[in-house]
Amino acid sequence: MSTATTTPASAEKGAVGTAHTRVEGRDKVTGAARYAGEVPFADLAHGWLVLSTVARGRIRAVDHEPVLEMPGVLTVLHHGNAPRLDTDFVGLLGSRPDPTCAVFQHDRVPHMGWPVALVVAETSEQAREAAEALVVHYESEPHDVAFSGGRADAYPADGHMPAVTEKGDLDTELAASAAVVDAEYTTPEEHHNPMEPHAATARWDGGRLEVVDSNQGTTWVRGELANLFSLEPAAVRVLSEHVGGGFGSKGVRAHQVAAVMAATVLQRPVRVVLTRRQMFSLAGYRSPTAQRVRLGCDADGRLRALEHRSLSLTSTVHEFVEPSAAVARAMYDADAHHTANRVVRLDVPTPTWMRAPGEAPGSFALESALDELAERCGIDPIDLRLRNEPEKGPVSGLPFGSRNLRACFDEGARRFGWAERDPRPGLRREGRWLLGTGTAAASFPAGAAPSTAVLTAEPDGSFTVRIAAADIGTGARTALTLVAADALRVAPDRVRVRIGDSDFGPAMIAGGSMGTRSWAWAVTAAAGELRERLDLGADIPPEGITVRSDTSAAVGALTQKERHSFGAQFAEVAVDVTTGEVRVRRMLGVFAAGRIVNPLTARNQLVGGMTWGISMALHEEAVRDTASGGHVGADLAGYHVATHADVPLVEADWVDDPDPDDPVGIKGIGEIGIVGAAAAIANAVWHATGVRHRELPIRPDRVLAAGQGAARA
Repeated sequence: MSTATTTPASAEKGAVGTAHTRVEGRDKVTGAARYAGEVPFADLAHGWLVLSTVARGRIRAVDHEPVLEMPGVLTVLHHGNAPRLDTDFVGLLGSRPDPTCAVFQHDRVPHMGWPVALVVAETSEQAREAAEALVVHYESEPHDVAFSGGRADAYPADGHMPAVTEKGDLDTELAASAAVVDAEYTTPEEHHNPMEPHAATARWDGGRLEVVDSNQGTTWVRGELANLFSLEPAAVRVLSEHVGGGFGSKGVRAHQVAAVMAATVLQRPVRVVLTRRQMFSLAGYRSPTAQRVRLGCDADGRLRALEHRSLSLTSTVHEFVEPSAAVARAMYDADAHHTANRVVRLDVPTPTWMRAPGEAPGSFALESALDELAERCGIDPIDLRLRNEPEKGPVSGLPFGSRNLRACFDEGARRFGWAERDPRPGLRREGRWLLGTGTAAASFPAGAAPSTAVLTAEPDGSFTVRIAAADIGTGARTALTLVAADALRVAPDRVRVRIGDSDFGPAMIAGGSMGTRSWAWAVTAAAGELRERLDLGADIPPEGITVRSDTSAAVGALTQKERHSFGAQFAEVAVDVTTGEVRVRRMLGVFAAGRIVNPLTARNQLVGGMTWGISMALHEEAVRDTASGGHVGADLAGYHVATHADVPLVEADWVDDPDPDDPVGIKGIGEIGIVGAAAAIANAVWHATGVRHRELPIRPDRVLAAGQGAARA
């Protein structure tokens, strides 16, 4: 098994760095590409989940007998008859499984929308009709879903990083500061809503479990299912060839486990697809946050004090932390530097990873506060940020692998026309619109995880790459084709990349902006060994020459550094103070995100993230009814997102920024695009109106109320 790596890619012109359309693009636009809910199976049965209608309590009875008499119904699974599961394990991501995945194991109901039964029938329509007819009796208990920054029962929680970091005397440095900002910022509950709903089909084939699924990592899902059902990993195969978006939501969920249960009971294939409304309860979401930022600086704008405290919510059954205060740990230093992430347990579903977890809401608070501090100091917002560029990790003390934020601001300011900006707010007007511009910095960690890849030199002169990667719409399949072609020194059309099969060996998930970097490392290592064998004149037998790589040792040997992608966000807005309407007119993002493998799909990712920032700033807000504990408008009619009419000219570009510690020079681009985008828009709204908005989204009613408040003041 090879652990070889190659030196960082040279500047020689190759496939990497040139624009390529998606290798599977034709299949997608013609419908030849099948998603998880479309793959045909003989004798397929359909399952429909039944969710609780109370927010807390116990199930007293499930009246399944009448439902079993309905046309086409095959079985009804619930806590009284479902197979038992093993939840005593730590999974791939270093935590125990969310008990929501361990469906039908007890009679407790911890939140509205908890899975209480699965109805399986011959057709999807029959399953749905029967599920809607199923009567479940509950013993309801008082619930609490009220989130606020003043919760006395909040507590520090580590999550995937330390909950609290502290250095220096905060009060002393604040007292000695020439200018101070002390403000609270809030962000609402937000949901992923990928275009493809969550879907899974399970079947037993010769004593082996096969699951066709829509997920962000077949290795991850295989491991969790094997543990839950007490199976050897080799006895489980997970396939996920095409995925229509994930954004952190497509991990291990209740529908996959329910499908496996039903397939086990019925001994035939069973498919379970979540509805859009069910996804609001079962697919995870971004927790609301309440954040307090305190900044103090000297007369020259150098930070003396930085405090960033964030509160998020979690469920009563599984702890998840939205680490919004963590963004300050890499962005800015101060003599006194305090950060803390806290949570409060409520009777709600468990939150989960959502594009740029922590950094997206955290950057809104921190970068808005920096803008406020710049205003008070009379310093240009870009200049203030650059005056506080740290030489090393503010908390870790580690050196930066590279930190090209200054280059992002220099190029972005030039292209955006920042030098012509009058810093005074509320002066630019165009008819009924007030105009303003704003900026914000962005960062996101650049990591790599061990992965394996299999590469075969075929007798016909082509090459086949097999890796358990997941292309969730990012263009990863195409990027890996280009990486493999350059590593093999052949044209891309001689390379075929196969992904989304757990039988290909363990690989990193598509998450944390680490997917392509981790997979490309493994592909490059395998290609290096294969090319060496071919250069030595090896004969290719009819079955080809196959090598396998494993980057565990190479990734483990990386020197500890602060590794991040960085970016500078710019926005121009128009605000109608008579209606409260806010329109983003243009956005520009310039990023330092490592070597860009495919400019075409990379720009797509960055623009997509920035567009999500528009949605975050102006539209997205899931609201819970405190009386019922459930959502108000759990669909895409009630949950608003940015549409084409809301998205103006959005430009994304990058500066040269290859990572010298990566064999291809990659960092990661999947999440950096959304970081700082909402803050840039909020800062632009202040510049247009002279009124600060510290609560997202910036709705028309809030603009009107803030304007009336400013007028009275």
